[in-house]
Amino acid sequence: MRKLEFDYEMRLSFSSPVTEHRFQLRCVPATGPRQQIVDTQVVLDPDAPVETSVDSFDSIVITGYIPQPHATFGYHVTGLAFVDTEHVKPEPVKPLYRFESSLTMPGPEIAALSSRCAARIARLGPDSSPSAKAAEVMDEVFHAFTYAPGSTTVRTTAEQALTQGSGVCQDYAHVMLAACRRLGLSARYIAGLLNGEGATHAWVEVYENGRWIGLDPTHDRMVDDGYITIAHGRDYRDCMLDIGTFSGSNVDQRQWVNASVHEQKL
Repeated sequence: MRKLEFDYEMRLSFSSPVTEHRFQLRCVPATGPRQQIVDTQVVLDPDAPVETSVDSFDSIVITGYIPQPHATFGYHVTGLAFVDTEHVKPEPVKPLYRFESSLTMPGPEIAALSSRCAARIARLGPDSSPSAKAAEVMDEVFHAFTYAPGSTTVRTTAEQALTQGSGVCQDYAHVMLAACRRLGLSARYIAGLLNGEGATHAWVEVYENGRWIGLDPTHDRMVDDGYITIAHGRDYRDCMLDIGTFSGSNVDQRQWVNASVHEQKL
């Protein structure tokens, strides 16, 4: 088990003031089978009344509305996470994690990668575990990509990212999800924080013996106690940390994000 202090901040800057701003945030880690979250604080700027709920994927959802003009919008989340990957609590699986989602629909490139993965998995033998099979997929995905920030967008599909052979953690995760599901594994997308990184991160979990096991294809390694889960779902669209609508004329927006995770002694 590790005790992690997290500090996550996002800020939007608008080229001109906006009004009628409705927002939905999934920015707060929730207590779950591998982590306990305490001492959480959320600060909005500008401040606004909000409602907090839990969605069908057990993610914490904060919704709010800012009617008055404002040129910036942001949130700041802090807290402590006690993470214990070795003793993950069991939970039921949802059948939807075995099927393709909007950003993981396979095409020729995914099919070819899946065939290579199937050949590697066959060499493991008939009694190999889902996590062992997923580790073969993870390694194949890792070597199929060049990490290149700015080469994809939040709308890029797994097939598109794999075709160009470059992307970011979101794309690595989507390609791995597509291949795992094609090979019969239940797999889900995770959005969260990683010890020492300056931004949010994405990885994959596969279902094994009643528990979800994490794998990080961007780094080609199993998830350990340095990872904090914020949200999970079928793909990125179920885990968008911030989304909203507003009124304004010819408004451009820029986003700044900073995330830090540091270990504290137990």
